[in-house]
Amino acid sequence: MSKALDDQQSSKMASLPRLNKQSVALCQTFKGEHTPTRLDTSVSPKVVHLGIGAFHRAHQAVFTQDANAAQQTGSKNANEQWRIIGVSLRSNSVAKQLNPQDGLYTVVEKGTSTQLKLINVIDRVLVAPESTDAVLTELSCSNTHVVTLTITEKGYCHDPANGTLNLTHPDIQYDLVNLTRPKTAIGFLVKAIQNRIDQGRAPLSILSCDNLPNNGELLKRVVLAFATQVDPELAQRICDDYSFISTMVDRIVPATSDDDLHEFSTMTGLSDHGLVTTEPFKQWVIEDKFVGRRPAWDLAGALLVEDVHAFETMKLRLLNGSHSSIAYLGYLAGKRYVSDVMQDANLAALIKRIMIQEILPSVDVPSGIQIQKYCEQLLARFNNVHLKHQTYQIAMDGSQKLPQRLVRVIEYHLQTTPNQSEHCKAICLVFAAWCHYVSGIDLQGDPFDVQDPYAETLKEIHIKFTGDARSLVVALLRFEPIFGQVFLNQEVLIDLISEQYQMLQTTKSIPKTINAFCLNTAVNIHKDVCKDE
Repeated sequence: MSKALDDQQSSKMASLPRLNKQSVALCQTFKGEHTPTRLDTSVSPKVVHLGIGAFHRAHQAVFTQDANAAQQTGSKNANEQWRIIGVSLRSNSVAKQLNPQDGLYTVVEKGTSTQLKLINVIDRVLVAPESTDAVLTELSCSNTHVVTLTITEKGYCHDPANGTLNLTHPDIQYDLVNLTRPKTAIGFLVKAIQNRIDQGRAPLSILSCDNLPNNGELLKRVVLAFATQVDPELAQRICDDYSFISTMVDRIVPATSDDDLHEFSTMTGLSDHGLVTTEPFKQWVIEDKFVGRRPAWDLAGALLVEDVHAFETMKLRLLNGSHSSIAYLGYLAGKRYVSDVMQDANLAALIKRIMIQEILPSVDVPSGIQIQKYCEQLLARFNNVHLKHQTYQIAMDGSQKLPQRLVRVIEYHLQTTPNQSEHCKAICLVFAAWCHYVSGIDLQGDPFDVQDPYAETLKEIHIKFTGDARSLVVALLRFEPIFGQVFLNQEVLIDLISEQYQMLQTTKSIPKTINAFCLNTAVNIHKDVCKDE
C-alpha cells in the first residue's frame, strides 16, 4: 500500500465514530447484540486478569462471555454475570484502546468466512505503573474470586532451564525492596495475598494461561520463592490456602494489522481500536481445583480435568514446537506468514515430518484424543491463509519458548532411543536456524531486531566465535540459562547441528539447506521436500 493511500485510509478511519455502548446500539452489524450497562463490580463477581493482551481478549474473555450467556439460559445462577478487570503491567496501550470504548471490542474470527463477535465482559483496564494502588485493591477485593494470567514466558522471571525464580532478576530485586509498589505479576500477587490475609478475605484461585509446562505449578513455585524472601509464614499460608491452577490454552491470535482495522470499519462504519483477529478454533483445558466461586467456563466449552499435564505437553510440543520450527525456518526463508510457509511444498513437508515423526513419539496422548486427527487439524490451521500470523511474531523470546517446545523433545529421544540423533534430525535443522536467527542478521546479510531477553548475550556469543561454526553452536547450545546441560557431552547432536548451521552459511538459502539436509542425512522424508529450489 502506498503511503498516500495509507494516510487516506487512516484519515477515513479517524473520522468514523468510535465503538462504544452508544455507537454500537445504532450499528446494524451488531443489532441485537447484548451490550449491558456497566455492572457495579463492587457487588458483581470478578476475575482480575494480569496481562490483558490480544490473546486474553480472544480467548479467556470470550469463554467468560459465553459462560455468562450460558448461565442466563436456565442456570440456578442465571443472574451471576462475571466481569473482568484487566491489568496491563507495563504499557497503557490496551487501556487507551478499551477504556474509551466502555470496555467493548470485537473479536474477528477468520476462516472460510469472517465472523464478528462483540465482547462486553471487560469492565475496565488498569495500567499498573499508573494505578498500582487500584490494582492491589482489585486483587484484594472480597468479590474477586479468580485471577488469570497471560504475562508471556518471560513474565515469570524464572530460569527457563530449571523453572526456578531468578532472584537476581532486576524487577524481582526491586519488588522485594518495594513491595507496596511492585512491578512484576509475582510481586503484585504476593502483596495482594498478604493484604487479603490481613483483611480476612477468602483465598483466590489463580490460573496461569501461558504456554509453559505445568504452568500452575511453575507459578506457585515462583510465588512461594518470592514470598519466602518476604516472610516464610506468608509463604506457608499461600501454600496451604491458595490454589494455583494449570491450564492448556489454544487459539492462534496474530497481531492486529491496519488492514484488519480498515476491513472492520468498512463492514460496520465504526472504528474499533481494541479489535483482535483470530481463528474459529479455540480450546481451554483447566485443572479442576478451584477454592471458591468461578465462572461457568465448562458451560462455554472449557474442559475441566483432574490432570492437565498430558494436554499441556501435547499442545506445547505439537502445536507450539511446530510453530517455532515454522518461525525460524520460515523467517530465514523470507516467508512473512505461517500460511506462506505451509504453501511452500518443501517447507510444509519438513514441518509435517517434524510434527509427526519427531515430536509426536515424545507425547503421551490424553485419553479421548484422536491424535492423527489432531495433527491433521493443526496442519490445516497452519494453512489458514485468512489469518496473517507473522513468523517474526512467533520467533520472539525463543530463549523462553524453546525449552518446553523442542528441547524436551530432544531430551526424550536422548533418554529413550539408542541412536538418538536419528529421531530428531529435522529438529536439529531448526536449532541450526535458531543459531543463525539470534545473530540478528538474515541470510541476505540485512540486520533485524531480535526480541529476546537474552538477545544481547546471544549476539555477543556470535561476535566472539565469528568464523568458527562449531564453537559458535557449542557456545549457544550450552548457554546454561536456556538449555541447562541438555547438550553437554552430546557430540553427535552438536556435530549435526553444526553441519546444518555451516550449510546455512554456505548456501545462504533455506531451500538449498533443506535439499542438502535430505541428501546428507539419509532421512526417509516426504519426497516433495527434496525438490529443487
